[in-house]
Amino acid sequence: MTVDVIDLRSKLAQFADHWAPRRVARLNDYDVKVVRILGDFVWHSHEDTDELFLVVSGDLTIDFRDHRIVVGPGQLCIVPRGVEHRPRADAEVTALLIEPSGVVNTGDAGGELTSVTQDL
Repeated sequence: MTVDVIDLRSKLAQFADHWAPRRVARLNDYDVKVVRILGDFVWHSHEDTDELFLVVSGDLTIDFRDHRIVVGPGQLCIVPRGVEHRPRADAEVTALLIEPSGVVNTGDAGGELTSVTQDL
């Protein structure tokens, strides 16, 4: 068995589109994804799973109905299952996501920003 290093900067350099996560690894039943974020996402929640955002670069704002947080490089935030939220970024953010395989990025909201996860 070969164990490889995954270079997140190299993986992020392979695509430029926003709100379209790319799977870079699998961890048990979880996908490890990288994503480029710019602008406003949709308000949504994930009823069956928490959502982890680890910011690689930039400042990610996550709006909640009663407050907002800013997550900077090297910081992470876990949004609990069922909590409505909206990620957004005024300047491009790169982030790592860890979530169960098959989770839809727009959760219960659907819409034009729904993305099918691709492998890098």
